[in-house]
Amino acid sequence: MTLASKQSTSVTMSEPDQSSKTIPFTPRERLLILITCTVVTTLYAMTVTIANVALPRIQGALSATTDEIALVVTLNIIATAVATPVTGWLASRYSRRNILIAAIIFFTISTLLCGLATSLEALVFFRILQGIFAAPLAPISQSFLYTTYPRAQHGMAMAIFGTGVVIGPVIAPVIGGYLTEFLSWRWVFFMIVPMGILSLIGVMIFIKDRTQPAKTPLDWTGFITLAIAIASFQYMLDRGERNDWFESDQIVILAIIGALAFYVFICHSLTHEQPFLNPVLMRDRNYVLALVVVFVFGMLNFTPMVLLPPLLQTLRGYPDAIIGILLGARGFGTLLAFMLMVKANKIDPRYTLFIGFFVQGLAGWYMAQFSLNLTTFDVLWTSALQGFGVGLIWVPLTVVAFYSLEPKYAAEAAAFFHLIRNFGSSLFISISVAVVLRSAKVSYAGMSEQLSPNKVGMNLQDSIYTFWSIDSTGAMAAMSGEIGRQASMIGYINAFYLFAWVAFAACPLVFLARLKRDNDTDAD
Repeated sequence: MTLASKQSTSVTMSEPDQSSKTIPFTPRERLLILITCTVVTTLYAMTVTIANVALPRIQGALSATTDEIALVVTLNIIATAVATPVTGWLASRYSRRNILIAAIIFFTISTLLCGLATSLEALVFFRILQGIFAAPLAPISQSFLYTTYPRAQHGMAMAIFGTGVVIGPVIAPVIGGYLTEFLSWRWVFFMIVPMGILSLIGVMIFIKDRTQPAKTPLDWTGFITLAIAIASFQYMLDRGERNDWFESDQIVILAIIGALAFYVFICHSLTHEQPFLNPVLMRDRNYVLALVVVFVFGMLNFTPMVLLPPLLQTLRGYPDAIIGILLGARGFGTLLAFMLMVKANKIDPRYTLFIGFFVQGLAGWYMAQFSLNLTTFDVLWTSALQGFGVGLIWVPLTVVAFYSLEPKYAAEAAAFFHLIRNFGSSLFISISVAVVLRSAKVSYAGMSEQLSPNKVGMNLQDSIYTFWSIDSTGAMAAMSGEIGRQASMIGYINAFYLFAWVAFAACPLVFLARLKRDNDTDAD
């Protein structure tokens, strides 16, 4: 079997029951379903990235600290990750169309409530709801395309469907930046509401579910214990720096709860007849490797989009509209890479994965060379480069993940695959924010030691620039502010170095995958 045919198999193996083919769709019906599903997916993709550009404004409006405002992003991602595995179970019991309609309705309502939130606690809660109800949007939309189009047209349908995933991160930060700049941060959420209503109308009119519901079992014990473990570890990382880590009773309790829940999950998975995570999946070398790689991919995916807005606005004074354009450059790089992968889909996916991670490492390394004198072009090309690496990785990574799995395990394998990816994203965002805060505090303390009157550097500065004098309160405040800016910049630089080294560390891992070559047989 050739590599190209294996790639085709990896795309279609998550296909649901084809009973819908007994009543074929007309070309017009297929087109309308494709457009509707693409709009729904664009809605989801925009929501993932649109809030990032407004984070500095939200932080100021709600009087939040840097680590607190990160909860707006991390808990939304975690909520989507935890809710994703339940999507298939709900769709199989209550029909895909009903679940999709309900998800769009409650997603739109929770998005509206995000824009109306008056406190950080309320905003975080509504973002969690938004993440939960966003979970079914992309997978159910994709499943409708699989049952609407014949197998020979799946590639074409998925290519158009994928534009929603790619275009969303391009247009969302740009539009969100302008709305935040000229109206309010609340409009990054309000603008999603009309699209949600449009998607709902499209689904109700054009989407028809011709598959038969089935009572698919779900291992609730495994699911709940894994969800508790992930939520505990995530919140521990989000609050660890603020609470001085294990000096805090809250952090210790969260660590114990997370460890116990994960222990129960592992034991249950090894002893239950139909566990949430089937141990058979862990026997597949490529799938296990893909889980490790997709975890790293998730770590790198959204981190720059969380770090750059506060850096650009707080330390450089950039307007939100410009920040939105700079973040949109990342989506443009991803779009360019996706277009390239259409022509390069016959290349060994291990080589493409290596290049993708190496490119992301380069982007992180050049971001680590930023200073307080960074220019718009510096951010523009490094963001586009990082997005280009993201686009190079995703398609070959899914090929490797499902390359040697039996089709019957595809659904549960895909659910856990996406859960691990989202957990990696939220986890590394929390770690990066902690690195920024810790490095800034250490750097501030170190530089402050050089400001005593008996230091040569202080005396030299005092003789040349009188506004650095320690004789007036205003001068000392200005000096403290400048030290704070320099210390914060060091924190961001350290976070970008961490980003680069994680990307470089993933490069050799991809060659552990085993893929048959064109002259190999299936029995190889």
